[in-house]
Amino acid sequence: MTTPPRFATREIYRIDWIPGTDVLHGTCHCGAEHSAQDPIEMWELMLGHPEGHGPQESRGLGS
Repeated sequence: MTTPPRFATREIYRIDWIPGTDVLHGTCHCGAEHSAQDPIEMWELMLGHPEGHGPQESRGLGS
C-alpha cells in the first residue's frame, strides 16, 4: 500500500448560495470574490485562475 503524495499547497474554492435568491457567491483561493447566477460561470472563473481575476478583486453580478 502506498501513501498518496503530499502537496505543498492546497487550493480552496468556496461557492455559497445566498438564501432567498438564485445568486451564488464564490471566493477563490487567492481571495478574489465573484457573484453570479450561473454555476458554470462560477466554476470557470475559479478554475481558470489567474485568468479573469486578481487577488482581492471583488466582482458582482454583471461584472
